[in-house]
Amino acid sequence: MQFHAPTLLAMTTVNLLTVSLALPLLMGRGVSKAARFSQGSLMAQMLAWVFLVASDYWFDHAFSVVSMVFMSLTQGLLFNALSGWLGRRPGGRCLQVLMVLMPLGYGLGFDSYAFRVGWANYLLAAQMLIVARATLYPHRLAGRRWRWLLLVCMVMMAVFTAARGTLGAFYTPSYPSFGALHPVNLAALLATNITMVVCTLSAMVAWREEVEMRLSNLAMVDVLTSLLNRRGFTARAEAMLAQARRYPVPMVAMMLDIDFFKQINDTHGHEVGDRALQLFARLLSENQRAGGLVGRLGGEEFCVLLPHADVAAALVVDGRLREKLRGTSMAELGFSMDYSAGMAVLTPDDTALALLLARADKALYQAKAQGRGRLLQG
Repeated sequence: MQFHAPTLLAMTTVNLLTVSLALPLLMGRGVSKAARFSQGSLMAQMLAWVFLVASDYWFDHAFSVVSMVFMSLTQGLLFNALSGWLGRRPGGRCLQVLMVLMPLGYGLGFDSYAFRVGWANYLLAAQMLIVARATLYPHRLAGRRWRWLLLVCMVMMAVFTAARGTLGAFYTPSYPSFGALHPVNLAALLATNITMVVCTLSAMVAWREEVEMRLSNLAMVDVLTSLLNRRGFTARAEAMLAQARRYPVPMVAMMLDIDFFKQINDTHGHEVGDRALQLFARLLSENQRAGGLVGRLGGEEFCVLLPHADVAAALVVDGRLREKLRGTSMAELGFSMDYSAGMAVLTPDDTALALLLARADKALYQAKAQGRGRLLQG
């Protein structure tokens, strides 16, 4: 079976056009920036090949430079997509420099075929290796298979791209043009088609993981206050409790209940009641110790878990929160808010989270029974 370079070039361009248009339709609206970057990467790659093919017929210098711009942009957008899915990636600034230098040097040295081919391909290969490196060591939960496939494809493309640069820079007579019938050129065009498919599949898998993670987070977060709901708080609190018992470290649990919340709703309306909950949740989060866990268990009831803390530390948190709440609620809502609270210190007998929270909850009800607006220890 024989391959024809111009045919492969045309097929690559058509395939990229099809995929770059289909991917946004498949993902739909409302996707994350990372997904948009992946879509943009495929679109930039398609435009790069379109201008590269067009340069054989019109405006060779201008269209070739534009093609190199889109080639570099392809790598930059893919790098940004990986940063969105995997967390901050190393090599971003170096990639940006290469993205500028590659088309700039190509345009300035366009009259020398050996220079422009060597320069563009070597710098593009370097960009691909930076993107390949970005698939490793994620800071967020991400699948291995799509990352490894993308890594292999990017390294493979970097090797073929560097080989093109070597042939163009040092063996020009045997490699006269991009569409030449040369084994390395044909292999590179085939690899480009493979990489396009893998990049598309990787983007779809990464996007699916992102959507699943978002849905999982939504199931564990209270929509009104953006705090963990009962399910989310319980799951994380049990893990913290297990760690505290294993080492061991001190821990305090606090149950908090906004005083006279029903009167707030009856007097000011449910919209103001919602604002009161949001305000309390915000201040509760802002005035916690580092490493503390905060959740809304339901209604006007909240829970706080303070690792590496004792009774004195809990009292400091409580005093700071009360002072901030009274002043801020008056300024933002027009009336002063307060709350009742109960706390419990972790003991060896607290073999389950429910036991620790039950003692804090009992102390909370005692605080309410004694006149509210106070913290009691259970």
